[in-house]
Parts: sequence; C-alpha cells; structure tokens
Amino acid sequence: PQRVRGVGAADGRALRGPKGGLTVLPTRALADLVAQEWAGQGEALALAAMHATRLANTAIESVPQAREATAQAIADYAASDLTCYFAVAPAGLLERQERLWGPILDRVEAEAGLRFIRAAGIVHQAQPPNTLARVKAMALELDDFGLTGLAFGAALFGSAVLAIALQRDWLSGEAAFALARLDEAWQEETWGVDGEAAERTVRLRGEAAMLQRWFRGLDVPA
Repeated sequence: PQRVRGVGAADGRALRGPKGGLTVLPTRALADLVAQEWAGQGEALALAAMHATRLANTAIESVPQAREATAQAIADYAASDLTCYFAVAPAGLLERQERLWGPILDRVEAEAGLRFIRAAGIVHQAQPPNTLARVKAMALELDDFGLTGLAFGAALFGSAVLAIALQRDWLSGEAAFALARLDEAWQEETWGVDGEAAERTVRLRGEAAMLQRWFRGLDVPA
C-alpha cells in the first residue's frame, strides 16, 4: 500500500489546512514541495505565493467532496479551449499558432482520443460531446491530487489540452505556459511590454513551473 507523508511547519509543528486537518500528501516529493514553500517564508507569511500549499489544501479539504464539479470545470475549459481558436490575422500569428498548437492538438487526439474542432477567429465553436465527456472521464480517473492539479492547470492556461499535456509530461510547465500566451507574446513583440503585465507573466510562469513539479511529484513513489 502507498504510504502518505505529513508536512511540518517551520516551527516544527505538524502543518494543518484552513479547516484544521493535517496536511498529509501521497508522496515525499509533494511533501517536500510544500515544505520548501514554508521554509522560504519570513516573519510575514506570503500565503498568496504559496501555490503548492494552496493546491494541497484544496486536494485534501475541498476536492474529495466536489470531484464531479471539479471534473466538469475541466471539461468546460475543453469546451472553449484556447488552443482551438486560431487567428484570422495577422498571418505571422496564425503561422505560429498552427506550428505550435497544431502538434499538441494532433497528439491529444492520437494518444488520448480527444478530437477538437479548430476554429478561425473568436466566434464560439462547439466541441464534440464525446470529446467533452472523455475529458471529464479522464479527469475523474485521477486521484484527488492529480484532479486538483489538472483543474488548476486548465484555469491557469485557459486550456484543458495544455493542462493534460503537462500532466502527461508531454510539455514542461514553461512550455505549456508559453503556448498559452502566444497571442500575448505576439502583442508584446509588436507593441512592447507593459511593466504590470510583465510582473503578472513572471508570477504565472512560476505557477506553471510549480505545477510541473506537482505532477512529477505525484509520479514519484511514496
């Protein structure tokens, strides 16, 4: 049977979630990830930046009672997946999307059986009901920690496809995040980088890197 690992706070006490339950994780790698966040805190806790801790709390205290709704939320992202909406213009952006999003859509169809319809422009394109049902079923096959990570990734990227690609180790967190912001990167190359937007990009890129460690940590035996 798989063992579980508890996490200790910096003062040596057992770490507990917002609802008072012990923070117990399925692998040592995940426990270390959360512990490292706490070890890096100063006198004032920066809870908003402790993404792995928040994921752990969600997986332990919230998702077990809301698995169906969590999986449905992932399917809802698939229903309007970012990677299915290709630009009409400019031609350079469309070429970049086709070159970088196309292989991921091809792979998710070939290896996960998920066929997505590609749209031109921003008008909503309905996706096959079988695809959305399959996304939900795949999400429900995961344990609470994997399901929590997949939901976090779908929201972070605006894409269930990219979240699945990261969860299956087809992409790194950095690569998935870069694919999620092709349009933004194009605009920055054209018009320059806004300082506030740049700060947000750094923060979200860090979340994507953490999510990669979260998924890989789940793959490590306890």
